[in-house]
Formats: sequence, structure tokens, C-alpha cells
Amino acid sequence: MNAIDNILKRNSPRELIAPHPTEEEMNIVFNCALRAPDHAWLRPSRFIQVTGDGLVKLSKIFQEFARDNINNLNDTILEKYRNAPFRAPMVIILISNIRIHPKVPEIEQMLSTAAATQNILLALNALGYGGIWRTGKFALNEIVAKYLGLDDNQKVLGYLYVGKTSGSLKKIPQLDISKFVQKWS
Repeated sequence: MNAIDNILKRNSPRELIAPHPTEEEMNIVFNCALRAPDHAWLRPSRFIQVTGDGLVKLSKIFQEFARDNINNLNDTILEKYRNAPFRAPMVIILISNIRIHPKVPEIEQMLSTAAATQNILLALNALGYGGIWRTGKFALNEIVAKYLGLDDNQKVLGYLYVGKTSGSLKKIPQLDISKFVQKWS
């Protein structure tokens, strides 16, 4: 797949199933992630790759956080959070490891991790896998970061659900570029 086709055809699928990428494939994926723009070579991007029993551990963390921190929690919502990690055979937790730097503000380090995440999605697509980036209550949440055992300077930017695409893909709309691009000549 050429690079342009990969970008234009990447899609967030509705459903992901086993298998997840192999260790060798994930080495390629993470090497692609680490090619993201990174001012001052701070290397802010960190990842937790979750599969197998790790999904059970993540489920327990989501449940514990919900019980301890969400008001008016009911059984239906708790069940939704308990099941969340099992939407796919692999979850990659996206973390920005923020460092104090005189020329690289926190937001720029987070944007570098976001760019790394896009590289992951593109690499997965090129390898024949799908990925869905989710945020919600469990992202950009200092309390959840503590439940995950992260340091004070680390922020969870979201969760990538990874696996083989199942079912029909969403239709990719044709966009009118003129609505998004302003030209100065």
C-alpha cells in the first residue's frame, strides 16, 4: 500500500476482533510511532500495550475508578466500563511523558504524542489491522493516571483499540477541501 492510499483509506472500524498484531508487527508499529515530530528530542510518547490478562487488569482499573469517582453510578454504566477493554484484542494506552523544557511547552509534547498516535494508526492500517482512538472519562484524567501507576508528569491521551476489522467499514465522506483551506497568494 502506498503512503497516500494508506492515509486516504484509513478508517476507524466499528468492530475489532482477534488476532491482534504480532510482537514483530508491533515493533514496526512502535518504530513508526517514534518517528513523530519531537521538538528538542524529548521523546514524550509512552505506550502501555495491553492484551490477554492485561485486558482483565485494565477492566478492573476502570471499574475501581468508576466506583470511587463517578457520582450516580449505576449497574449499566459500571458494566459498560467493565467491558470497555474487551472491545478489541489489544489496547494501547497513549501516554505523554511531560518534561519541563524552556522551549517545548506541555501542549507541544502532547501534540507529539498525538502525532505518534496517528503514525500508529497508519502503520496498523498498512499491516492490515484496524484501530480506534477513544478518549472519554478515562483520558486526560489525573486520577485515572494514578490508577494506572503513572507518574505525576504523565498524561493519558487516550486508548487505541486494535485488532482485525470485522463487519462493514464506515463510509469515508468526500470532503470539500475549500471549506477547510484558506489560500493566501
